[in-house]
Amino acid sequence: MNRTRSQNLAWAVAAVALVSIVGAAGFRATPGVLIEPLEQAFGWSRGTISAAVSINLVLYGLTSPFAAALMERFGMRRVVAGALLLVAAGSGLTVFMTASWQLMLLWGVLVGLGTGSMALAFVATFTSRWFVKHRGLVTGVLTAGGAAGQLVFLPLLANLVQAYDWRVAALTVAGSALLVVPLVLWLLRDDPADLGITAYGADPDTPPAAPAASTGAARRALGALRDAAKTRTFWLLAGGFAICGATTNGLVGTHFIPAAHDHGMPTTTAASLLALVGIFDIVGTIASGWLTDRFDPRWLLGIYYALRGLSLMILPGLFAADPHPSMLVFILFYGLDWVATVPPTIALCRKHFGASGAIVFGWVFASHQFGAAGIALVAGLVRDSSGSYAAAFYGAGLLSLAATAMSLAIVRPGVVRRWRLAS
Repeated sequence: MNRTRSQNLAWAVAAVALVSIVGAAGFRATPGVLIEPLEQAFGWSRGTISAAVSINLVLYGLTSPFAAALMERFGMRRVVAGALLLVAAGSGLTVFMTASWQLMLLWGVLVGLGTGSMALAFVATFTSRWFVKHRGLVTGVLTAGGAAGQLVFLPLLANLVQAYDWRVAALTVAGSALLVVPLVLWLLRDDPADLGITAYGADPDTPPAAPAASTGAARRALGALRDAAKTRTFWLLAGGFAICGATTNGLVGTHFIPAAHDHGMPTTTAASLLALVGIFDIVGTIASGWLTDRFDPRWLLGIYYALRGLSLMILPGLFAADPHPSMLVFILFYGLDWVATVPPTIALCRKHFGASGAIVFGWVFASHQFGAAGIALVAGLVRDSSGSYAAAFYGAGLLSLAATAMSLAIVRPGVVRRWRLAS
């Protein structure tokens, strides 16, 4: 009976974590929908607006490892609730802005810090504490929920912009984040031991893990980076994940809608196509989690990056005023691959870096956002200078093929090294 209770409560808390991630995902959809409305309302260039998105993506990544350390010290519940409040404030206050520096402060700094604290390091921390069995599968479900939530918001926000105003869309994002805060404070739990149970699939006779050291979160996060940076594996994972960010959030997530609109496609139609990416992403990422529990994650990463690179290189030729069958085929395959890279990357961090795997993954995820930020800005500048996004898509495709080589170059460890956080 205790084992059944442990299993039921683990899935219930996982459901709360999923709702929390989806609640913070709304803002991730906002830039793609609001770039053109802000351009028209304030006269800002696409490069200026892309710079605000880049600041957001950089902070989104940099916050992640420190947030993972804060969750170990202060608990997931407090950190997640605070992150949702920051997202709500940053999105809601945009309705009062009058200058581009305010966009960079609100979109870039406040929302970057908030969404970074709800990033994939939260997924790695949660699954490490609550699941032993089906850990890869749960990682896939939570990752898919965040990415799909981001993209499924798109049609709603696009229709709100078209029917009312961009400010209504911003307030909707703020409201969705605020609504989740009471649920997190009420139901999210930091550790199975708080409820008198063990993690799902854990041996009940196994003693609980030692509590995290009481050192500062910054020291713990930097100590994990210092140790990980001495290894070749870390740099291969970080480099590949930087390309992952460049080819998803940075390029397609930010610029797909404006690029489609350049070819005569209505914004609402392009937003609906990205929403389809989110739907197929659910299938692809959950399947990736299932495969990660069974196959070598290095080979999974190599295959995912290769397929993504090939799809991006054919995308510029698919844009048209109406979504023809070839574009729908692209949406299907690209959606299955959107964040399928996350479960095997987290698994490799756990395998190579042991107890500090969640925080090391936070740093790997930071590289993901550096890649996303760089290409978000570069693609905007390419569009401003050439009038087309084609070069950005071709370049991203070639980078994905390079990520394939980096993933396959990771050496399988003979013995898992037991890492310790800096104390």
